[in-house]
Amino acid sequence: MQRFVVGTGRCGSTLLSRMLAECRGVASLCEFFNGLDFARRFAPEPISGAAFAELISSEQPMVSAVLRRGYRVEEITYPFANESDRPGPRGRYVREDALPWILVALLPRLSDAPDDLFEALQAFARTLPEAPPRDHYLALFDWLARETGQRVWIERSGSSIDYADELIRLYPEARFLHLHREGPEVALSMREHHAYRLPISLIYDAPLADGRRVSELPPLDFEAEARADDTLSLVLAARPSAEHFGRYWSDQIQRGRPSLDALPPERLLEVSFEALLEDPKPWLREIASFFALDSQAEGDGWVERAASLIRETPPARLPGLETEESRLLIEACSPGTRLLAGEGAGIASALR
Repeated sequence: MQRFVVGTGRCGSTLLSRMLAECRGVASLCEFFNGLDFARRFAPEPISGAAFAELISSEQPMVSAVLRRGYRVEEITYPFANESDRPGPRGRYVREDALPWILVALLPRLSDAPDDLFEALQAFARTLPEAPPRDHYLALFDWLARETGQRVWIERSGSSIDYADELIRLYPEARFLHLHREGPEVALSMREHHAYRLPISLIYDAPLADGRRVSELPPLDFEAEARADDTLSLVLAARPSAEHFGRYWSDQIQRGRPSLDALPPERLLEVSFEALLEDPKPWLREIASFFALDSQAEGDGWVERAASLIRETPPARLPGLETEESRLLIEACSPGTRLLAGEGAGIASALR
């Protein structure tokens, strides 16, 4: 069975991935598709194993630019070395390097020696026969599960609802868990997250602190040396109005819902992040049943271990906004909010 978790950015799916990783026999694969080259990742044409190894090992320029400017991105779990002790006792890369995408978050969550696993993964990928990327992905995921001593895999990437239609098309028998969270809280979380602040500011031409729009700045150069006055640094240092992030969340929901709606009930599970936090154990049991993990989850205390990862409910950010900014944010989120609230019994149950 092919298993995927999809959702918008900042919907709580990183926590869900950590929960799934507590289930013995499950390889929880984090942040795989979202950093691959958009033009090539779902192309139908067959590619060689060498080309596939290059595709999955390239850097994500936007993430590299954020790191190069000293910003922290919490999903990045790679153990960077210090320049003075390269390769050092930690990783072989420093923050200023072009970090291969699958080393950003995926491999460090699977192994304490991610660089060694990366080398083995590259070697495996290069042995694959010519085939479409969709087939290579399945072969790679199966290999990662075996290599890490697991029996099944579940892939989850932030903002994957943007390409849920592609996953559904490529994997017509796969099961999909859609995790969703209240739009205004997602938007306010995105605003504090620099790997989201940068692309959202670019997409919606958000104003900077001095009133200029992103479109009025010099062209972006992801390879440029970081300076306080370069375009990327200026955008990252800005804090655009929350409504831009609400609009992005709503646009993501509107892009992804039609394909999810077309799935038969046995292939889609809707889960509210708020409901998962409030009463995790019943939802974890339902997730185990949906993903056919009962044999892995039963009797080993998985539900209790996974539920214990919830330390506290994140504080709500929306009440802290000024009245007008709050109004604009809620209005920007309203198309996506209405779409979620209007879904059938599955959504209504998830939002109980």
